[in-house]
Amino acid sequence: MGMSVTISAADERDVEQILKLQYLCFQTEAALYGDYRIEPLVQTVDDLRTELAQGCVMVARLGDEVVGSVRGRVDTEGTARIGRLCVHPRLQGHGLGGRLLAAVESRLTAEYAAKRYHLVTGSRSEGNLRLYRRSGYAPVGTERDRQVTLVALQKDAAEYAKSA
Repeated sequence: MGMSVTISAADERDVEQILKLQYLCFQTEAALYGDYRIEPLVQTVDDLRTELAQGCVMVARLGDEVVGSVRGRVDTEGTARIGRLCVHPRLQGHGLGGRLLAAVESRLTAEYAAKRYHLVTGSRSEGNLRLYRRSGYAPVGTERDRQVTLVALQKDAAEYAKSA
């Protein structure tokens, strides 16, 4: 009998599992850009606890194991900044990233009155770019973070409501 993956809000008990998963998942990004000091790899437990207290952190669970995570926070203009979407490598390619993204969008709209969603990903991260485009995001510019060029993507929250 197999277990199904459930998605829910994270809590304090998930912090260490989220950081371990994030560290595992972002290794490929670090290798792609030759930079092992990217923010997801150096984030501390205290940093994540602050994010948990001030924003929206969602997790995907397979039983008791956290196998996916994503975060978001809405600024004063109503822009939801979404980041750190990650899915355990053994579960990638099965739609879990899209489910997590939809879950965080839904919660950011319902509980934090998001008007639009904004995220960034590395310009060479083709899998991420495909997922975000498939989810209705459009490129709105580029940003530089140290030696990495990031693509900024955005979508209106009303677009989420139409597709939900």
